[in-house]
Amino acid sequence: MAREIDEVWIDEAIDRYRHIENLRAEFDKAVAAHSVSVHSPDQSIEVVVTAAGEIVDVRIHGGLRQRDAAEFAREMRAVVTNAAEAARWAREKLHGEVFGSFRGLEGH
Repeated sequence: MAREIDEVWIDEAIDRYRHIENLRAEFDKAVAAHSVSVHSPDQSIEVVVTAAGEIVDVRIHGGLRQRDAAEFAREMRAVVTNAAEAARWAREKLHGEVFGSFRGLEGH
């Protein structure tokens, strides 16, 4: 007994796949282009990070001569941790914006 092939269903599946691929490309582009700036708790260090998690800039505010090395290291760790969290948050927000209107397969 031969199985019937539902060509309409296959065409819809192909269209959905292409749509998902287009959304994914849009998401990847947005993640690479979107950046967030975060500061250390004492505001002396600023890190700019993309939503992809790439640190693109580090700025030091104030002089370094009078800084205690251990204190500076704590501030640097804190701001890098905050940058990673900010990148994750930005990725989630962009994901919601790009894929928010996408319907799942539940209705098919």
